[in-house]
Amino acid sequence: MPVKSTKKSILQYLGLGLFVLALLIFTAMLGLDNYRFTEAGLISPFPDELHRSSLQAAAEQTGLLERSYGSTFAAEKALKQTFYAAKASVEQYYNTNGLPEGKQLWEVELPAWQFKDQRTPWIQQAATGPVTDNPWLFFLLTLGLGSLGGLLYILPKFAARPGIKHDHVYHNPLTRGLDLSWRALFLTLTTLGILAYGFWYMDDQLIWPLVTGLLGLVIIGLVLFAHHSFGRDVRDAGPEGLSAYLGILAGTYFIAFYVLLYWASQHVVGWVTMVSPLSEGIYQFFSGKDSGGQASQWFLYGLMYCLIMVVMGVRMISKYRHNKYQIIRTISVLFFQLAFAFMIPEILVALNKPWYDFKNIWPLDYDFFFDWSIKGFLDNPGSLGLFMLGWGIFLIIVGVPLMVHLVGKRWYCSWVCGCGGLAETMGDPWRQLSDKSLRAWKIERYLIHGVLIFAILMTAATLYAFLPTGDYLFNRTSFLILFSLLLAGAMGLAVRAYRKDKFQISGLGITLGLVFGVAMIGLNLYNLGTGSETYLFSNVGAVQKWYGFLIGAGFAGVVGTGFYPLMGNRVWCRFGCPLAAYLGLVQRFQSRFRITTNGSQCISCGNCSTYCEMGIDVRHYAQRGQDIVRASCVGCGVCAAVCPRGVLRLENSSEDIGTRTQTERVIHISEESGVSLLG
Repeated sequence: MPVKSTKKSILQYLGLGLFVLALLIFTAMLGLDNYRFTEAGLISPFPDELHRSSLQAAAEQTGLLERSYGSTFAAEKALKQTFYAAKASVEQYYNTNGLPEGKQLWEVELPAWQFKDQRTPWIQQAATGPVTDNPWLFFLLTLGLGSLGGLLYILPKFAARPGIKHDHVYHNPLTRGLDLSWRALFLTLTTLGILAYGFWYMDDQLIWPLVTGLLGLVIIGLVLFAHHSFGRDVRDAGPEGLSAYLGILAGTYFIAFYVLLYWASQHVVGWVTMVSPLSEGIYQFFSGKDSGGQASQWFLYGLMYCLIMVVMGVRMISKYRHNKYQIIRTISVLFFQLAFAFMIPEILVALNKPWYDFKNIWPLDYDFFFDWSIKGFLDNPGSLGLFMLGWGIFLIIVGVPLMVHLVGKRWYCSWVCGCGGLAETMGDPWRQLSDKSLRAWKIERYLIHGVLIFAILMTAATLYAFLPTGDYLFNRTSFLILFSLLLAGAMGLAVRAYRKDKFQISGLGITLGLVFGVAMIGLNLYNLGTGSETYLFSNVGAVQKWYGFLIGAGFAGVVGTGFYPLMGNRVWCRFGCPLAAYLGLVQRFQSRFRITTNGSQCISCGNCSTYCEMGIDVRHYAQRGQDIVRASCVGCGVCAAVCPRGVLRLENSSEDIGTRTQTERVIHISEESGVSLLG
């Protein structure tokens, strides 16, 4: 397939050059500084004298303080050698002399997790060099220059005539995508890599990667064999072969960035140092203090998130400026990201309040009910903490179903959510790569609802461990009974929904739910009687840790964003987001929102299906004059924006809300009966 590109202006070439230069400097920054450790910096995090003296002796033994290290990798290796030498020295001390009077083992030992927690601050404190000495200069040369270059490339697009131009999306080496076999290969290698790393991350607990891999194989087996799709040709979203070489490079860079950000922050201290003056300025301005507010990798991520969304949001507006809905929607996601996800939480921290994103909703905000989170709300002086807790619960129980009923899941996924905002702005060039095949839709249904179930069980385990035992009105025993009844009802609805495509109570589902619930009550009451902190078959902390690693980081970050150029911009939203699954269930069966079609006007151009980021074959519905009521639809409205005939409309209506998902209907007009809907 030939490579084609649209004609660019001199200003655009200048912008592209500035962006590439900024990206090269941004990448090279990680190797510009040197690292030299001091004794004071090494021992300052440890108040215990035994730990201090052991670290000092180990540093002398390994020569840690006598050398300068040219990379974070060399610095980490030397730190690890020193720490574990000190750890062995401490173990030898209490094995020989016994534990000091009045102290327990955990107060004396140097556990491995302390090294993992402390290595990033150690390396950041030891940094010396051009980045550390000139953070603002590198900020301007990277984030500043890159943003300027992006805007220079985008702004000339406003001079062109409004309207959708395909611009060879399947010819450009950055946006043309991969065929099914190559996508499957990249996804398989990435998944296996995450599971292999998860074995180390979970302290060599092989059970978690094995269970995850087994469940994945079960889902694939169900789709291939139970749904009789094995051996069938699958319609592909991309061209033939390994074609998107620039897209592969972009995806690899995204994946590497997320791996470093989530699991190896000690290697991005140069980037964090670069944005630290800005973080300190915000903190000190709002807190009134003269010091503090040093940046972390999460401030770096939030700042980059906002800058990228703003620049690519301008691109989004330029591309869809013929459609007011798209302009307003883009401005909305930018506002909620800049204000609610970035600035307000930073201001709250500066005011000594809990960090809180008021638009983040459980189960997407999976740690909302974690022990430390609830205690942070309850222990915070004043009523703000209680308001945050109440607001979060209100959104889950009332806000989500009410808003989805009124306007569909678009109110969140396309107007508010930061994940959706990044997908719509930065990910828009790759939206056409979403797989439209029936097989992909079947995998999507199993996978996204599987993640939702995982989130529910993990949260139930968290609340179970948080609640008291004994003579309390709401204790662990009453919680288990209530949760089991709710689970039975939910399974009753779910079984009927999957079998009959309608929300009605299913006796089979209730029976399965009750059997599972009774078994869970019995097992956990047994654990409660023995004093065990396990829930079902696992420790609560292990469940939380694995969910955060696999879903919160691996799926949402590494795969969800890293695979934009390989599988489209809504991989996470479509296959993994538990909140999207919750919103989708309500939208599918109890929402007034639908996309209506005028099939008589459809010319089968395929624009709507091409640009659908959620993998919906919109043209299939439009050709039949059938309303589009899909749980996965995020209501972005791009299908309507790119339709040259006005066939598609985003509408809200309560008419036939209970039956519209069951039959294919068309409008019938006759003199005898007037206008009517026929199945």
